[in-house]
Amino acid sequence: MEVDLFIPCFIDQVYPQTGFNMIKVLERAGVKVHYNPKQTCCGQMAFNSGFWDDAKKLGEKFLTDFSNNRPIVGPTASCIGYIKNNYDELFYNTAFHNEYKQLQRNIYEVTDFLVNVLQKKDVGAVFEHKVTYHESCAAIREYKLNDEPQTLLRNVKGLELLEMENSDTCCGFGGTFSVKFEAISTAMAEQKVHAALDTGAEYIVSADSSCLMHQASYIKKHKLPLKVAHIVDVLASED
Repeated sequence: MEVDLFIPCFIDQVYPQTGFNMIKVLERAGVKVHYNPKQTCCGQMAFNSGFWDDAKKLGEKFLTDFSNNRPIVGPTASCIGYIKNNYDELFYNTAFHNEYKQLQRNIYEVTDFLVNVLQKKDVGAVFEHKVTYHESCAAIREYKLNDEPQTLLRNVKGLELLEMENSDTCCGFGGTFSVKFEAISTAMAEQKVHAALDTGAEYIVSADSSCLMHQASYIKKHKLPLKVAHIVDVLASED
């Protein structure tokens, strides 16, 4: 199978190694990966902030950048959930109608792709640490991701998966929410991080790097004995 790689802004600008690790995981699963270096933002930030004209321009470019009809795989439930749910608002009954409908059917969050398309539950990873999984709002509410990440984590050698209380509660990031409502956002991060600490885990793992960045900032500021890791980084690990 051949796929196109979608690298969202957070991965490109802040966590580029996660993008390289996704290639490693997919190639290990027998997939040939294509990357279009001209790709840019999918438009989610502009859309959520009310700048729909800008979001539409970015969306048109995204549709052009991924016009090969290969499956598109990305390491973020947030951006892909946005594309699946909100491109209808931008492109319904337009010149891009058929293109966006095809793309919506053909784009996958990486753990969903591994488990449900490739039928892979064990990718040969080794990660000898205790981890707890944070279910991001976008993953479970927009993308409708189920237990695919946990299924993959349970098959990582040496990994002990510990369930935190209210694992699906928002961590407080929410895009511009964390900027507009800093005090509330920080309190939510505190609640999430301490729920993770209570499990005895060494790592918080998630499918969304933006959530992890938010929690990592709180952890660093308060010098807490906890780390964060994108699930792709765990799946690529061979310790």
